[in-house]
Amino acid sequence: MKSYYVYIVLCSDNTYYTGMTNNLERRIDQHKSGYRKDSYTYSRRPIELKWYLQCTNPTEAIKIEKQIKGWSQRKKEALINENWKDLIEFSKNYTEYEHPDNRK
Repeated sequence: MKSYYVYIVLCSDNTYYTGMTNNLERRIDQHKSGYRKDSYTYSRRPIELKWYLQCTNPTEAIKIEKQIKGWSQRKKEALINENWKDLIEFSKNYTEYEHPDNRK
């Protein structure tokens, strides 16, 4: 069965890049070597793999990649650190729930 990976790398400028591949080792090596000069990570090397998820369905992997790409940096860090409480907190809609910085 073929595997697909959703992954997050930390770039040298402390930003995160989220991607999807069917060969995680090869793709990380490409990021590290600067395989494509027009890629996001090229000028932000070195990079470090921080998190990945293995999937068997490419459609599911693409969906998860797109979802994570829309997340804030702190939400990605909660996922990387397996901090489920913060992940839930950072997922709340603050137009419906008061922002945690403003709570008593």
